[in-house]
Amino acid sequence: MSIITVLRHDINLKSFITCYSYFSKNNLQSLSSFAKYAEHKSLEKIRNIGISAHIDSGKTTLTERILFYTGRITKMHEVRGKDNVGATMDSMELEKQRGITIQSAATYTLWKDHNINIIDTPGHVDFTVEVERSLRVLDGAVLVLCAVGGVQSQTITVDRQMKRYNIPRLAFINKLDRLGANHKRILEQLRGKLNLNAAFLQLPIGLESKNKGIIDLINQKALYFEGNFGEIVREDEIPSDMRTETQEKRQELIEHLSNVDEHLGEMYLNEIQILEKDIVDAIRRCCIKRTFVPILVGSALKNKGVQPLLDAVINYLPNPGEVENYAFQEDKNESVKILLNSERSNKHPFIGLAFKLEAGKFGQLTYFRCYQGMISKGNTLINTRTNKKVRIQRLVRLHSNQMEDVSEVYAGDIFALFGIDCASGDTFVNNSNLKLSMESIYIPEPVVSMSLQLKNSKDRDNFSKGIARFTKEDPTLKYHYDADNKESLISGMGELHLEIYAQRLEREYGCPIILGKPKVSFRETLREPIEFDYLHKKQSGGAGQYARVIGILEPLPTEKNTELIFLDKTIGTNVPKQFVPGVERGFRTMCEKGYLSGHKVAGVKFTLFDGMHHIVDSSEFAFFLAAEGAMKESFLNGSWQILEPIMSVEITTPIEFQGIVVAQITRRNGIITNTDNNEGWCTLKSEVPLNEMFGYIGELRSTTQGKGEFTMEYARYTPCLPEVEERLIREYQETNNLFSQQKN
Repeated sequence: MSIITVLRHDINLKSFITCYSYFSKNNLQSLSSFAKYAEHKSLEKIRNIGISAHIDSGKTTLTERILFYTGRITKMHEVRGKDNVGATMDSMELEKQRGITIQSAATYTLWKDHNINIIDTPGHVDFTVEVERSLRVLDGAVLVLCAVGGVQSQTITVDRQMKRYNIPRLAFINKLDRLGANHKRILEQLRGKLNLNAAFLQLPIGLESKNKGIIDLINQKALYFEGNFGEIVREDEIPSDMRTETQEKRQELIEHLSNVDEHLGEMYLNEIQILEKDIVDAIRRCCIKRTFVPILVGSALKNKGVQPLLDAVINYLPNPGEVENYAFQEDKNESVKILLNSERSNKHPFIGLAFKLEAGKFGQLTYFRCYQGMISKGNTLINTRTNKKVRIQRLVRLHSNQMEDVSEVYAGDIFALFGIDCASGDTFVNNSNLKLSMESIYIPEPVVSMSLQLKNSKDRDNFSKGIARFTKEDPTLKYHYDADNKESLISGMGELHLEIYAQRLEREYGCPIILGKPKVSFRETLREPIEFDYLHKKQSGGAGQYARVIGILEPLPTEKNTELIFLDKTIGTNVPKQFVPGVERGFRTMCEKGYLSGHKVAGVKFTLFDGMHHIVDSSEFAFFLAAEGAMKESFLNGSWQILEPIMSVEITTPIEFQGIVVAQITRRNGIITNTDNNEGWCTLKSEVPLNEMFGYIGELRSTTQGKGEFTMEYARYTPCLPEVEERLIREYQETNNLFSQQKN
């Protein structure tokens, strides 16, 4: 009998292992694992969850414990382990070295016959897009909080992201073993700072080094975690000194639930006995409606509280069928909202969303979430944005950086495909008649730009490959060449973000780069009109050069101060029409480099009124040189000034930091144009010179405890301050003098 036959006929695996003892131990484990994880579960037994939190709250350590207790891995490793292995979900070398999560990683495991798909996300604000696209495709989340740090900056950001995508969540207060741990203070912060209706489902038995276990308020039992790795959960009576507190917190839990759950509220008001099942059902209903957040406690590092957290994920977070997902269909220039069916069958057309791209060993790996229908290996999918068809060559489910082939996937599954050319947020269907698209992923704009220079010019090809891959994988990373300042710029969400990619370029593609402060595109313009009358005459034997141009150079209005305008108002044949393009070319060429600071000239109108030509010696080139000469004279005799770009900056910060932020903007020569306060948050709109914005992200985060965020976009050019203008002119003159000395 073959292995396939055994699996097909569902023969008891242990009997099969006993009978075929000639299999090696490793082969048997592999076979058992395959049978265990390859099985497709019903919709009710699937959970798609994310682990999210502020940096260093213990997300990856918690995920490692979950994988160990569910049997997915056989040995636990630490985030910064002495064995140099690192946590399973931190597969990148940089993640292991720095002890932080840089890329979100997906895995799936089994707990009590439920299939749990898990995405472990980064905590640092610079990698916030990883959290965005993960939450977009998840049905529930675990918000991890440090028992010492509590609600921190990225906790608030993650909470806002969860609200944006309507994600039900559990809260897990981690690190109860740390000095200064205080779970009650964290509860107050959840209610006060995040405005969540939250209550404890568990209480710790002791804190810091005295933390022994937890109390289950619903079942009124004490839980102790024994064995070498806390794998044995022992139930016992509640310690006598904690019985009063247990009753108080259980009553508090029921009251908070009664306020938002009609059924439990009626039982509470009518003084009907409330059983354990009533509380569990009420928590599930309210959690799915996002009106209540259950709080669990523990210490992932010390192997306490992880198994009850897994039970809570199954008991309280929704399965894919309990979450409403929509697609939008264009119909007569209107967008129609269509509710998707999450039934795990092929009765409905396939609809899936590509939420992450990654360059794998075998080409581009595209992470998908299946929202409706099913697909099999060999099927054809259609990208609704590009209408391109693609055949599925390989279908895999992911366990960190390991891949496990599957033959088919159903609604609710998270999986990956190879060799699909698409963008993050694209919708795929298997029916060409379906013109559907799902709501895309929110991508924040980059806030930091740095100049980029290759250490070795020979690495240009490798750099091109690397930057093309990284900008495709990470939509918050931008790279472009600034023709104005003749330098390459890389933009991202923070200095750490750009530093990580600089290190990855060196490690993965062997092309070290130098990051530096980018230049600002200043402009030079005319203050007041100046007339010109310039004669270009050159005779050196043979055909000479002769051209005369007469006209006026004028400044343009403020709303047009980035434009260059050329007007030909000549009458007659003094300047033949075939030579006028030469005059325009000479004018525009001279505008490439201004006289004061070497920046481009803008906001100027060149009007040609008259001139003279010679029947033999005039040519288009002669008039080109005449226009250049007229511009040089205008540079010397005219009144010029330097313009700088002004950015429209929108800052979001908690209200308590409003005064500090306003002072920062004023110090950077900015002007506050509008303020708006809402639910404890303040939005400040301002206009600030771009030259003053460098390094602001670091200052903003440090003064607002990491909670402040800002976006900026170009507004207009305005004359810069006299001291800035003097500095630019002085620097330009010093550079020119140095160049002249080197030349001599």
